[in-house]
Amino acid sequence: QVQFVESGGGSVQPGGSLRLSCAASLNIGSMYAMGWYRQAPGKERELVARIVSGGTTIYAESVKGRFTISRGNAKNPVYLQMNSLKPEDTAVYYCNFGTAIAGAWGPGTQVTVSA
Repeated sequence: QVQFVESGGGSVQPGGSLRLSCAASLNIGSMYAMGWYRQAPGKERELVARIVSGGTTIYAESVKGRFTISRGNAKNPVYLQMNSLKPEDTAVYYCNFGTAIAGAWGPGTQVTVSA
């Protein structure tokens, strides 16, 4: 079963940028919808962005115009470019399929936005 590992998180000031990467343990091709999710302290995990096989993208209202999801290759299937970061973007970020599979969650990557 595929598992994902996220990287690229860090600590930035408000207005900064980060690019998150996602590595897959198996070659999953490019036909699957992929998503980025995040979980802030004390909150439930939420979908941030999704990209389907045809390239159509969907974003949470809170990140529209600031975040861009894009496809990579079979072993690094999805990226998330995050610009104009805000303190409320602070969370652990995860990648998974567009319809998340429970067993595929990785450790996530921490994103902290503070002055």
